[in-house]
Amino acid sequence: MCIRLAPESRFRCAPYPSYEGETMAKKKSQFVCRSCGYETSGWMGKCPSCQEYNTFDEVVEVKSAPSDAKPALRAGWIAERGVSKLSEVSKENEPRFSSGIAELDRILGGGFVEGSMTLVGGDPGIGKSTLLMQVSGTVRTDGEILYVSGEESKSQIKMRADRLGVKRSSIVLCSQTSFEHISELISERHPGLCIIDSIQTLYSEEISSAPGSVSQTREVTAGLLRIAKSLNVPIVLVGHVTKDGAIAGPRIIEHMVDTVLYFEGDGSSSLRMLRATKNRFGSTGELAFFEMTQKGLAGVENASALLLSGRPHMAPGSVITSVVEGSRAVLLEIQALMSPSSYANPQRMTQGLDKGRVSMLLAVLESKCKVGISNMDAYINVVGGMRIDETACDLAVLCAVFSSISSKALRENTMVIGEVGLTGELRPVSDLEKRLADASRLGFTSCVLPGASKSAASRLPVKMDFIYVDKLSEAIDVLFS
Repeated sequence: MCIRLAPESRFRCAPYPSYEGETMAKKKSQFVCRSCGYETSGWMGKCPSCQEYNTFDEVVEVKSAPSDAKPALRAGWIAERGVSKLSEVSKENEPRFSSGIAELDRILGGGFVEGSMTLVGGDPGIGKSTLLMQVSGTVRTDGEILYVSGEESKSQIKMRADRLGVKRSSIVLCSQTSFEHISELISERHPGLCIIDSIQTLYSEEISSAPGSVSQTREVTAGLLRIAKSLNVPIVLVGHVTKDGAIAGPRIIEHMVDTVLYFEGDGSSSLRMLRATKNRFGSTGELAFFEMTQKGLAGVENASALLLSGRPHMAPGSVITSVVEGSRAVLLEIQALMSPSSYANPQRMTQGLDKGRVSMLLAVLESKCKVGISNMDAYINVVGGMRIDETACDLAVLCAVFSSISSKALRENTMVIGEVGLTGELRPVSDLEKRLADASRLGFTSCVLPGASKSAASRLPVKMDFIYVDKLSEAIDVLFS
């Protein structure tokens, strides 16, 4: 700062004013990848860990709270110190209680575990809040059911409960988004089950960022985990999803919780699938089927019959196959439509299948069976809205494609199972007993299998005609000659 004292004096610098007792605090921040949780001090366009683009969000550093503050976010929940030998640790069964819905209990491994945290994700309007409201009315626990909503008012929640016929008197509603208030409420009431809809609406007063940000979502989830473990209260979180179908927020949220459940299904269909992608108290990959009705979600025991209902009779481009989801086999229909392309690069559209693997399979079909599909658009769909990651449906996909090209339908009541390699060979699949038993029960009389599965299939007590083939070209000749 420069001031002029007099005309004859020269300019001289005056000292800056001092502020005693005040310090200029600088906020420390870092950038966190929302896909994998990778941390760096500066923004990066591409994450070096997961190779995703534009996934870094700025996170303000969270400082420890004073001793007289409200429950701290970063407080530990494990009070036991020291080490113990594995042989000296007693084996205690985790206490469980049923949710009252058989399909949900099956994918949870038998029901909710006390002190566990479950994350439920899915597209908007697919049925997350509906299912959890039904659970509030059917869960078998003596304690209160604390339903916390940061998106709806109490009257809106009451309207949904009346529509679903939920009249349980021990349900306590709370429309709140403050983590400090919710943590005090859980500590005071100690409910038998706590449902939070949704985690992205909660915020903590100790963090300056907006609700739903990476720092808020991560730290609030960590605080709820501490409460669940220390008070032995099971907590169910609802998570929003991105346009890619993943739960919004940092991937570390899925690492912190005990169970992750994803809703799947086509919004135009009444069928809903709930998949367990992570479960510390049960098997992963389990799939539960529900049907959306006027009174909520109803469990479906015979999912194969529902998925195959209404399928066309002897229609070209339609093939039935079987996939194993967790501990159950499910029969489903794969449809293919091939049409001459009007573009320089033919279209490859898939629904429920990995687009890259389908492109690879089409290349195998064109190379090994001399089928000209390089100038044709391919549209392949898994009927029912299911997503398939299993390779046992490879042969069914290619048979559906060839059936559409040749306008020839498969023989009636025939199922196709097999994995296709790059050289056109057919590889065996696992869990044949589950697949064939379900198909036989639904009236299928013949099945196309890889030749390597002959010894395993011959020992099964199933009354079906097996057609064994070793190469893709053999399967095409047998089915369409």
